Amino acid sequence: MAEGDNRSSNVLAAETASLEEQLQGWGEVMLIADKILRWERAWFPPAVMGVVSLVFLLIYYLDPSVLSGVSSFVMFLCLADYLVPILAPRIFGSNKWTTEQQQRFHEICSNLVKTRRRAVGWWRRLFTLKEEKPKMYFMTMIASLAAVAWIGQQVHNLFLTYLIVTFLLLLPGLNQHGIISKYIGMAKREINKLLKQKEKKNE
Repeated sequence: MAEGDNRSSNVLAAETASLEEQLQGWGEVMLIADKILRWERAWFPPAVMGVVSLVFLLIYYLDPSVLSGVSSFVMFLCLADYLVPILAPRIFGSNKWTTEQQQRFHEICSNLVKTRRRAVGWWRRLFTLKEEKPKMYFMTMIASLAAVAWIGQQVHNLFLTYLIVTFLLLLPGLNQHGIISKYIGMAKREINKLLKQKEKKNE
């Protein structure tokens, strides 16, 4: 068991080191984004929501076609991928890179690798469920996709995308400040109360 854990740790360390090497040019930008997404200052959450709202209002105003929107987004990513590694050291100064910043950059890359591993793990579990319990897999997928389709029918596409993007950008801060765990704990307590009341009624 210990040997398996050591192998897993070594693989995680190797993947993290590889990702650090790939994202080295984005280091300064990632550290700033990390501070914003973890809400190191009280005005960061409203600022994030304001920027996202402004971008989506611009999209709503311009009303681009799907092809134009996707092309513009990919073009923006290509420009950022080319320009950020060139401009970031000149703007932020790579000579100011401290041990503390390097450690935080390592933690961010490690968290990204762990998140990717979790996503792959969930995907594999889905296929395992398909092989072991095909009926449950079929019912779960049909119910989930039907629910998503219904939500998509009720809510405007752009507004729904806005809500999803806003939630994903606020998620690290919500997690960092314990807001998610707080409300999950409250929901669990309420569910337990309801279950206990149901048991009492059955008795």
